[in-house]
Amino acid sequence: MSGVLSVRVALSLNETDVAGGAKVVGNIYPADGGGGAALRNVLFPCGTSAPPARYEVEPGRYTVSVTLPSGVLLSKDAEAREGTDTSVTLCTAPSPYESHSWQYLMGNIESYGAYHDSEPTPVPRSRGSSSGVREWSSVVERGHAAWVGDPKTASWQFASMLKLTEEPPQGPAVFEIAHSVPRSVPSLDLGDAAARLFRFGPHGPVDEHGEPRLGGPTGARQFLVVALAGSEYVVTLPAPWGSAQIEVLVNERQSPTGSAVSVIVRDSQVGPALGYMVRGAFDSAATLVKDAESMLYGTMANPLAAVAGAYVLVGSELTERPRRWDPWLSRLRNEFDWMSDGSLLWAMRHLRRAHSEAEREAARDALVEAFDRGVPVFTLGLSRLIHGLSEFPDDPECVDRLEQARRLSWRVDLREPFVIVALYKRPE
Repeated sequence: MSGVLSVRVALSLNETDVAGGAKVVGNIYPADGGGGAALRNVLFPCGTSAPPARYEVEPGRYTVSVTLPSGVLLSKDAEAREGTDTSVTLCTAPSPYESHSWQYLMGNIESYGAYHDSEPTPVPRSRGSSSGVREWSSVVERGHAAWVGDPKTASWQFASMLKLTEEPPQGPAVFEIAHSVPRSVPSLDLGDAAARLFRFGPHGPVDEHGEPRLGGPTGARQFLVVALAGSEYVVTLPAPWGSAQIEVLVNERQSPTGSAVSVIVRDSQVGPALGYMVRGAFDSAATLVKDAESMLYGTMANPLAAVAGAYVLVGSELTERPRRWDPWLSRLRNEFDWMSDGSLLWAMRHLRRAHSEAEREAARDALVEAFDRGVPVFTLGLSRLIHGLSEFPDDPECVDRLEQARRLSWRVDLREPFVIVALYKRPE
């Protein structure tokens, strides 16, 4: 006979678009040497309406633990009784606002107490700080962000991005990026003015209820331009991401990660996997990705999610032997040339497995191709591009591209999953 442990993590995720909640990775193991075998790297639902995950175990006492994408560790002891379903709820400290629960799950914002206790929360560079965009024109209102749904193709090339980071702009940076007229987007009326949220659906900005806020043409990639405390940022939006919402936090308070701007995807599996990935927890990220493989790679309907999963699979693979996902890397490289990440993933995998000069040359060509396609969507891609190009110190083409990639990386927040570039700031 056996018992059942029914486990969930209690954190409200404002689940209008993810009714089943998010999935996080945990363990169930015997306490004090009793009970049965341990269950490692299993999935627990996180959310108020998500049904618990049920695990059959031998009778005995167990410790149930989970590490959230934020790095917070939760654990609780429970006793499994024969023929009984035992409920186990792991409780987090509350998010400062229910609307900001996804940001809290990812570790981008402090807990409730830091925002609502009597002690003031630190505000970095707070003198004269304000979020939104500068007063560019009547097109973009003061205090809003600028959504660039249809950017110039050249705008995500390294030379274009470097120019925006290293030279005083002749005009507003947003007009250097946009092909069609940028759209002024107010932050959502949620939380407080020091922790502004913007959300985006498949076709652009949405309101608090997920309804489209404004339309406009969309291109292969999308960006948001924001300002905070006198600095401007070009934020890569991983859009469209299927039906999932993309959420941008512009944080005037001290973020736990130190990031002024954070981007998350409200995707029940791949969203948390990105949080684990950027913190180096590739085993946890891989558990989520492998659970979602058929969804990610069956039809490639969501290439950005497929690329995210591929970064996890390639990053967590320690051997050279062929894997069932190797053909997926070729598809990502060949079918989605509007982003460099596919070429880069192919190059990473083949450079690691290269045993001949011809194989190294093929990986080198894919790295050059990745650079020439433009700045990656994913921050991990930028660091991997730098690592790959540095393997060819005697190749002038690689050396030149490496120098440009390094210079841009100095202006990119490497703590974030998606590329966020800090633009040129005039000396005060």
